[in-house]
Amino acid sequence: MLNKPATGPTRAAESNAAGTAPTRTTAQDTLVRVEGLKMHFPITDGIILQRQVGAIKAVDGLDFTVRRGETLGLVGESGCGKSTTGRAILQLYRPTAGHVYYEDTDLTTLTGEGLRKQRRKMQMIFQDPYASLNPRMTVGTIIGEPLQVHGMANGKERQERVQELLRVVGLNAYYINRYPHEFSGGQRQRIGIARALAVNPDFIVADEPISALDVSIRAQVINLMEDLQAEFGLTYLFIAHDLSVVRHIADRVAVMYLGKMVELADRNEMYENPLHPYTKALLSAVPIPDPVAESKRERIILQGDVPSPIKPPSGCRFHTRCPIAIAACSEVDPPFEEKAPGHWAACIRV
Repeated sequence: MLNKPATGPTRAAESNAAGTAPTRTTAQDTLVRVEGLKMHFPITDGIILQRQVGAIKAVDGLDFTVRRGETLGLVGESGCGKSTTGRAILQLYRPTAGHVYYEDTDLTTLTGEGLRKQRRKMQMIFQDPYASLNPRMTVGTIIGEPLQVHGMANGKERQERVQELLRVVGLNAYYINRYPHEFSGGQRQRIGIARALAVNPDFIVADEPISALDVSIRAQVINLMEDLQAEFGLTYLFIAHDLSVVRHIADRVAVMYLGKMVELADRNEMYENPLHPYTKALLSAVPIPDPVAESKRERIILQGDVPSPIKPPSGCRFHTRCPIAIAACSEVDPPFEEKAPGHWAACIRV
């Protein structure tokens, strides 16, 4: 039941192993397409008659695609809208505006049964394995619940499926009757991954799946996710703030700042030739395991704090902290455009 055939290039790892960047794909290879995505959370005032007095612009106009079989890494500072983007794509948050196309279906127009059927194809791995598993449910019930919801298996068939999933993620099948508190953090995250795999999805949003884990466990979970992607032809949106992890797992990397996407490129291109000044600042903070190279490179220190998403700056949202900003940066909202083949950026100074 888990022998799901890989479709297309399940990973660009083959080309990466040879030292080359992933090949560009055609429009037919696009699995998820995001157009003008906005997610604004209203701010209300008043005890009885509440009225909206503002909005938190967590996501404010995103345009990008996720190619079938790839891992798109989404990075940025805490509070920039990464997790909100992932949840809005899966319709866990209903977007304020914009469209999310899964293949040719606009998810923002679906409700009820139509949306539920699409969710079989899309799943999520949550950030905190301690909070995302119900402590009152056994592992077997947690992993088997999606099968019950979607009417895919019952009784003995469901139990066998759960045991198979446990083996796939590297856990003992006899753990089926245990409770979450009996497992370590890494084991809990494996249970979360098994739950996401239960309905044979094509697309998985991994919302910082290793940030709550011990450093010694992180590599195991990353390797497991890569193995599962190669085996089942999965497509990942991998949300993280650790750029070294993203460089290891992602085929392409997208950088967000204050609800906007500022740069998107193939992994090697992004790390070797960043265009946006915010991306350059982020990469300058990534440690290099070479004392000589580390001592020679220049660290970019950004001044000030991240502005509030309630009232973001005019023009380019990064101009208040940008080391190369000019007067026009406070007036012009830079378009997110292709500066080089496959390399997108939003900056009038590039």
